[in-house]
Amino acid sequence: MTAGYYQLGEEHEALREAMRSLAEKEIAPFAAEVDEQERYPSEAREALTRAGFHAVHLPEAYEGEGADAIAACIVIEEIARVDASASLIPAVNKLDTTPILLSGSEQLKKQVLPQVAAGAGCSYALSEREAGSDAASMRTRARLDGDRWVLNGIKAWITNAGESTWYTVMAVTDPNAEKKSNGISAFVVHADDPGFSVGPKERKLGIKGSPTREIYFEDCAIPADRIIGEPGSGLKTALSTLDHTRPTIGAQAVGIAQGALDASIDYVRERRQFGTAVGEFQGVQFMLADMATGVEAARHLVYAAAAKSERGEADAGLSAAAAKCYASDVAMKVTTDAVQLFGGAGYTRDFPVERMMRDAKITQIYEGTNQIQRMVIARRLLSGGR
Repeated sequence: MTAGYYQLGEEHEALREAMRSLAEKEIAPFAAEVDEQERYPSEAREALTRAGFHAVHLPEAYEGEGADAIAACIVIEEIARVDASASLIPAVNKLDTTPILLSGSEQLKKQVLPQVAAGAGCSYALSEREAGSDAASMRTRARLDGDRWVLNGIKAWITNAGESTWYTVMAVTDPNAEKKSNGISAFVVHADDPGFSVGPKERKLGIKGSPTREIYFEDCAIPADRIIGEPGSGLKTALSTLDHTRPTIGAQAVGIAQGALDASIDYVRERRQFGTAVGEFQGVQFMLADMATGVEAARHLVYAAAAKSERGEADAGLSAAAAKCYASDVAMKVTTDAVQLFGGAGYTRDFPVERMMRDAKITQIYEGTNQIQRMVIARRLLSGGR
């Protein structure tokens, strides 16, 4: 028997090196300012687009980079290590385009995906104020009117809304469906479509550089061929999408945690108390050890889940939920511990760890709260599936 080994491929390590260099040089210098001014990280978008890192998951057939799922996670992780807001550029580009890749017609793919590959941003519109975890209770409607669909309603918590060109939108097409989930369809809306508009930015705790807005549809008419898949298949596509994209939120969480750990190590090496470096105290060393262990465990869980989603394995959904849930819990703990290690300085905006702690919190909430993730995991286990 040949001895096996477990490691990432050389191309993944080369990608990490390139991505870290770009992030340090062209994204990190603006991260504090982006947060302070609550402005979109345009420098990051430009740098990522120039380097082809803004949507690496898109297949070469649609003018993309053709990167695998682990590579996409590495890109997001390395950006999040210096700026979580900027990491939502590739993360949301993947979230929005995955339904099209999974269920869209070839015509729709050719219309939208090359534009995203060239730099057009996109957003994903599933949630509403009264339909978050209970997405099937959405109220946005779409009706077929000749050769077009007409949408009416409001979507909430839309990441990067106002900056995006394309929006993947879920809407009810059959309000009388016996099962609510079977009455929902998915569509692609362009920012210039008549009847589409965006609301003001939400005032948020973290990821302040990534605008979150409501989007409005007032008799918004789109061509009939902009439906994704068959009528009534939208929610099924949305749930399948999350199996592919929850690991990317896990990757974002890992990156935030790694950034906080790196900053903590540097700080306790230099900070002196009682005549010695703080890092020499055993209690501090134990904290660092636990932080590093959590980050490493989360990273490998995320990569494993990403690989399973790409292979279409039966337990990909469970692994995706577990990766997102565990990594985001780790990020919240590690960033909180980082603030503690910095002491009073960690509570100020002079150092990045307080921003990282604020940014980490959302990873426990979006793309399904961690309570929902635990329900997904438990139901898969109890149904006999893994």
